Amino acid sequence: MTLEILTADSLSPLQHGFFTRRGGASSGVFTGLNCGTGSSDQADVVAINRARVADAIGVAPDALVGVHQVHSADVVEVNAPLREKPRADAMVTTTPGIALSILTADCQPVLFADTDAGVIGAAHAGWRGALDGVLEATIDAMEVLGAQRKNTTAVIGPSISQRAYEVGPEFMDDFMADDQENARFFANGNSDRLLFDLQAFGLHRLRRAGIGHAEWTRHCTYSDQDRFYSYRRSVHCKDVDYGRLISVIRL
Repeated sequence: MTLEILTADSLSPLQHGFFTRRGGASSGVFTGLNCGTGSSDQADVVAINRARVADAIGVAPDALVGVHQVHSADVVEVNAPLREKPRADAMVTTTPGIALSILTADCQPVLFADTDAGVIGAAHAGWRGALDGVLEATIDAMEVLGAQRKNTTAVIGPSISQRAYEVGPEFMDDFMADDQENARFFANGNSDRLLFDLQAFGLHRLRRAGIGHAEWTRHCTYSDQDRFYSYRRSVHCKDVDYGRLISVIRL
């Protein structure tokens, strides 16, 4: 099976893609294109999957760079292949041939570009990172490199949708403490449970930051097992582990 790569017209003509799980070499619960080096999948198979992604995006495997994601608002500038992954959740670059990659399995992968300035970024934005400001921090870091936020595009890739994102009332407390208007990102679920709209919150934060264009690809990781990995689905299915999707952008 060939790789399936979702792209956004708004990021053209840059090479980029939100890769689904299709076309990979992994098996079992990881069946497909598992690119998570932190998973319990076979390391050599993950390396094969990552090499396929690098080839599809047109770079050498060592130029497919990523960070050790920790649900923070930390951003690093990357201008060469990395020997070790820094602890951060976003990257920016102006260097052609460096492919910024984000791993997710329900959280938001967000790809950024100011094509006129030649600046790109990529962020891992789960609820904690988004609430703590990783999206705004990525935009700020791009501006340092010459980007203009009014000319910057951000696209949120496949991630868990509101209908599948059930949370408890204590989850909402952090958002209400930040801004009482965040109540609009929650809907009533069963009993005392709530449904959180992660993408609407992400788009709100991007647009409030003054970005030129922001969109979501409208793919739910939880609801489409054939195409996407999902941490939450793996928990509900009592799987021993789960695969990680990869999203990539390069100049």
